[in-house]
Amino acid sequence: MVQATPQLTTFDEFIAWYPEDGRYELINGRVCEVKPTGLHEQVGGYLNRRLSVEMDRLGLPYFIPKSCTVKPFSEQSGYLPDVVVVDQTKLADEPRWQPESTLMQGRSMPLVVEVVSTNWRDDYQRKAADYEEMGILEFWIVDYLGLGGRRYIGTPKQPTFSVYQWVDGEYQVALFRGETRILSPTFSELVLTLAQILQHVGIKVD
Repeated sequence: MVQATPQLTTFDEFIAWYPEDGRYELINGRVCEVKPTGLHEQVGGYLNRRLSVEMDRLGLPYFIPKSCTVKPFSEQSGYLPDVVVVDQTKLADEPRWQPESTLMQGRSMPLVVEVVSTNWRDDYQRKAADYEEMGILEFWIVDYLGLGGRRYIGTPKQPTFSVYQWVDGEYQVALFRGETRILSPTFSELVLTLAQILQHVGIKVD
């Protein structure tokens, strides 16, 4: 017996269907509900606050939307990052921003942040590759529980903050742990460590 292959969803179909409540991503044509844990939300909220303070201090023309969809080049994917720093001076070049809160141009997003959950492969593999292809200049992966594969965070696995910087069309990655200051190309004056993040959300730091 031959089973019918489920029809994959396109990005346009996904946006047309998107309900008012709930959070969803489109990954390779399949709609996935996003259900972050409490700690996940705390980490994202803390980073949102720290970045917002830094943007205000420096007078940058950036903002962090409450929720927006990032559409990579694929017609069957659409992501809902935990934090997106948006350059509002570039929004005139984003045709889907006003009607759909959707961003497609890498230059519109100086920084995108993904906080790792159990689906770490999506962050380290699929999203990193798509954000790189889009030309997003800086991408953070905040693996606060050390869930990612050893090829990404090393051995032994431990909480790791990865900063991907877009250089000559490719990402170069730097890993930060513990009390080591995180070096951000976009926010070069930001004083932030992974230990601070863990302590803020109540995770014991050895």
